[in-house]
Amino acid sequence: MSTDAPAQDFSNHRKSVPAFHYVALPILLINFIYSTYVAVTSFSVDSAIAVFVAVALIIIGLFARLFALGAQDRVIRLEERLRLKDLLPAEQQADVAKLTSKQMVGLRFASDGELAELVAAVCAEGIESNEDIKKRIKNWRPDHQRL
Repeated sequence: MSTDAPAQDFSNHRKSVPAFHYVALPILLINFIYSTYVAVTSFSVDSAIAVFVAVALIIIGLFARLFALGAQDRVIRLEERLRLKDLLPAEQQADVAKLTSKQMVGLRFASDGELAELVAAVCAEGIESNEDIKKRIKNWRPDHQRL
């Protein structure tokens, strides 16, 4: 991680990949719209196939992103289980098994000092949303390596 990386908090922790979000997806969408236009205005087998291919390309693009994020969430879950094992007091260790993947994803940004208190709150209050968990974090632990 670069030492000149900007401070991270709830307002700026989401990662945008410009080549994916602002170039590839719009091109795929434009291709789908154009293919559909051609199929509607001058239908042929070729134009119908072009629409199907355009839809398939969008699906491939979205699933490629979802699969990468799913793999990342599995790694986060493992990292956080190990971190919680090291940081939580013995009486709180049973709470680790109760945490969902979404909760772990939210907790990964919590500093070591506030982690035990936040885990207790998540379990006691039944907080399910990783967004709600992230909003409660006071001392943000940045993650600049995520996908």
